[in-house]
Amino acid sequence: MGGIPGARAVHHIAYTVPDLDQAVTFFTDVIGAELAYRLGPVVDPAGDWMTRKLDVDPAASTNIAMLRLGPALNLELFEYTAPGQRQELPRNSDWGGHHFALYVEDVDKATEYLRQVPGVTILGEPETIEDGPITGDRWVYFKTPWGMSMELINMPDGMPYEQETTARVYRPGTAWQNQ
Repeated sequence: MGGIPGARAVHHIAYTVPDLDQAVTFFTDVIGAELAYRLGPVVDPAGDWMTRKLDVDPAASTNIAMLRLGPALNLELFEYTAPGQRQELPRNSDWGGHHFALYVEDVDKATEYLRQVPGVTILGEPETIEDGPITGDRWVYFKTPWGMSMELINMPDGMPYEQETTARVYRPGTAWQNQ
């Protein structure tokens, strides 16, 4: 079918977090995001708007923050209060599992920085893929203080998959700073 007519870009990705203040502080102070705005609480006590529009319990309420990370990514964070709310994060292998990857210039240097952040858990050690379409990819996973899975990644120019297709994954040019 060719895709959504008129699509231009991904506007944002969104995650629900257990504590919005903690998440905003982590993404701004540790990761380097810029807070664009906050709003809420968003609540519809008399209707079914929350169910029709967001597929959550009609009694749910949420506070929201929009962050900017670098030149091309907006990150929306939600903190919900809702009856019957599940409060465990999915593992990467679970349906709905996910991770958020940050492209960095030096995975080892970024890992050492994160080792100094209270509550961050580095999963294993940075490693380099030795074989296959992304040979040379250096990466490591880590968890935020509330348990969200994230990844540090660096993919050098000339990845092997590029010999087989004209498709390219996005790689940023220069480092971004929002401070």
